[in-house]
Amino acid sequence: MGDEPPPEQIYEALERLPPNVVGEIIDGELHVNPRPGTLHGRAAIRLGQQLAPFDPELGAEGPGGWVILPKPELHLGGNVLVPDLAGWRRERMPEIPDVVGVELAPDWLCEVLSPSTEALDRSRKMTHYAREGVNHLWLVDPRIQLLEIYRREGERWQRLGAYTDDATVHAEPFEAQKLNLGSLWQR
Repeated sequence: MGDEPPPEQIYEALERLPPNVVGEIIDGELHVNPRPGTLHGRAAIRLGQQLAPFDPELGAEGPGGWVILPKPELHLGGNVLVPDLAGWRRERMPEIPDVVGVELAPDWLCEVLSPSTEALDRSRKMTHYAREGVNHLWLVDPRIQLLEIYRREGERWQRLGAYTDDATVHAEPFEAQKLNLGSLWQR
């Protein structure tokens, strides 16, 4: 145990990473992955576009009530995590803080799965997100065209559903608006 570098050194190593990778600190360990591929990026941006009516500052009219950020650096419970999308209810985050690392756990987040990140996203990161109080989690897999919806119950996740192909869904916590999954997979 005494061989591990102090947290400050690990974070300094994270800050020195080149821009072509994504770094996260999970349980005191630096994880470095390549930047996401094109299908990953396309699914994330298309999902963000469909959720824009929930964040009026993104320029679309709709239900509102949310702040949605792409790729935020989250500082939660000593970990540095970078989901693809995260959202906070406006009453919990009335103003976006001007910080590198957001310390307020999101109400919802989305991980777009890649071959290099799927195991970590489905295991350790999901565990930390539940422990830190994230209430809703979506996993998007553009390779097999799948959206999984989870709701936190205590420190565990309950899977509410899985949707594929070009399904139209009303998914928690954004059930007020239908999502067209087919647009996430378009090439």
